[in-house]
Amino acid sequence: MSGSARPTLARVAERAGVSVSTASLAFSGAGPITPETRDKVLAAAQELDYAGPNPLGRQLRSGRSGIVGVVIGGQLTRTFRDPVAVQVLDGLVSTLGTHGLGVLLIPGIPSTDPTARPVDPLVESAAMDVAVLVWGIGRDDATLDAIQRRGLPVVIGEGRAVEGVPLVSIQDREGTADVARHLTSLGHTRVAEISLPLDNTGRTGPVDAARLAQVDKTPTANRLAGVRDVLEPVVTWETEASLVEHGKAAALAILAGDERPTAILAHSDLLAGGAVLAAHELGLRVPQDVSVAGFDGLDLPWLAPDRLTSVAQPLAEKGAELGRAVLALLAGEAPARVDMPVELVVGTTTGPAPQR
Repeated sequence: MSGSARPTLARVAERAGVSVSTASLAFSGAGPITPETRDKVLAAAQELDYAGPNPLGRQLRSGRSGIVGVVIGGQLTRTFRDPVAVQVLDGLVSTLGTHGLGVLLIPGIPSTDPTARPVDPLVESAAMDVAVLVWGIGRDDATLDAIQRRGLPVVIGEGRAVEGVPLVSIQDREGTADVARHLTSLGHTRVAEISLPLDNTGRTGPVDAARLAQVDKTPTANRLAGVRDVLEPVVTWETEASLVEHGKAAALAILAGDERPTAILAHSDLLAGGAVLAAHELGLRVPQDVSVAGFDGLDLPWLAPDRLTSVAQPLAEKGAELGRAVLALLAGEAPARVDMPVELVVGTTTGPAPQR
């Protein structure tokens, strides 16, 4: 192309010998236009080095941004340290990307500061066609309220069911019940529990009955309930996030007492991996002195030669299901609720209860 002027759709139409409206149809893929005319327009565009109509203009005409807002459960730095989050996001982004949709990641806002905004400003103002709440909602979720005030469709990944909102969940209550039964079948009667956060306050420490009674139907509540379907833990230790260091700190506290448990059931594999590290630091053998089990089915090569007993969930497929629910909403359909199965995978970190 000669000269420095930016090519326009009008110049492409002139080169192809068609009207501007016909040239526009060639790029949009919509409307009555023959394949021969479309090929002629696209050939003219290539000759003029014209990439296509302005994306903003297309958005204004269609009324859509082509963006899906994805609200994650916490800080971005923590999210990208968690393989569970990464794999779910990968499945979601891959599914949306094949349909030309982009993703805007929006962090959750911790509620530790009572003066802070209850939701990220992007939730209230960013251009998006659908919102996805990846890690669920609690009893009074300001983010969901803000999205619904905007009239945006929303998909929930985990958490409580909301009337008229598609939910993609896993059978986590069944999963923690399965691993609890596995431990009792090995003779364990003193089982400690390392819990995911019960809310977003950043609290850590033992959980009493009063706090348990306040838990709504979040993924944490489901996993707590699954354990209690089978056994009553000797202690439940709440962590502020699902990271290795939080699991290690919890296990060090749990195992420091004189009446230490014979097994630890953690709500995530990263928490369980931290518990294994804590046991080793205290000179305890896993599983001869203490068994450890997790949830997620992650590959943790840094634990070798240990292989974690865990409840495997279909992480990437869960993300893909979230993406398919988004696509259905954009097509004007009402996606059904999805409840995905999980599977107990026995590794080397659980064994018979030690005799005392």
